[in-house]
Amino acid sequence: MSEIEEIGNSPERIRKPKWLKVKLPTGENYKKVRALVSEHKLHTICESGSCPNMGECWGEGTATFMILGNICTRSCGFCNVKTGRPEEVDTFEPGRVAQSVKLMQVKHAVITSVDRDDLKDGGSDIWAQTIRAIRHQSPTTTMETLIPDFAGKWENLQVIIDVAPEIVSHNLETVRRLTKSVRIQAKYDRSLEVLFRLKKGGMRTKSGVMLGLGETHEEVIETMQDLRSVEVDILTLGQYLQPSAKHLPVDEFITPERFEEYRILGLEMGFRYVESGPLVRSSYHAEKHMF
Repeated sequence: MSEIEEIGNSPERIRKPKWLKVKLPTGENYKKVRALVSEHKLHTICESGSCPNMGECWGEGTATFMILGNICTRSCGFCNVKTGRPEEVDTFEPGRVAQSVKLMQVKHAVITSVDRDDLKDGGSDIWAQTIRAIRHQSPTTTMETLIPDFAGKWENLQVIIDVAPEIVSHNLETVRRLTKSVRIQAKYDRSLEVLFRLKKGGMRTKSGVMLGLGETHEEVIETMQDLRSVEVDILTLGQYLQPSAKHLPVDEFITPERFEEYRILGLEMGFRYVESGPLVRSSYHAEKHMF
């Protein structure tokens, strides 16, 4: 990758700055995990999402898996997951994911999913089965679950609380003003309610926000304050990158210095851990959030 390259087909032809240059993954543990993934045809969102931190995370024994298929019932303007009518639920998926975690010798597993608004339970039963299966096959592996909002059906959220993953994450993704265009079927206050209910249920909570979509500095601060108002423990802030010309364009590349300012402000606000940087993604350094 060159130090500067173009992003998508946005009208202004915004160019990627040098601080977004990614080093090729290396290290013996990464190579070992890579070989296992290839040999057993395992699926991780790390690979399918072309995450820039894959080498570092795999080297630390962390990997992210997506459940409930690869077709989402929502059409968020930033996400590269297919939108449409999902296939039927695969009842064998929890066992396969657990086997993948075991084969890869994952120390800390991050589980995420598409939105399944087509299901009465929102997919919560498969979520619970997956967590139990991983615990059964890899009892020393810790877990973070990056969950949807379950369309505000709180009985489905309670299913996640009842199986008590070590960390439960739900991403706010953007500021209030931009939510309608960035997360088309989601609601800003509903996401805050999800995080509030998780905290009241005794969960260690986490949320992430993408920057560079046109938000102002004041709006970022307001969003951080909103997350603290529902006692979120862990915050991730990263740069939005346009997956394709069909997705929302990048409005601005936030400098590493500004990300550092937000990190310091977040800690001053009371977040117990803040990951803030251009290449930060929801699961970045996830294993370190097990304070």
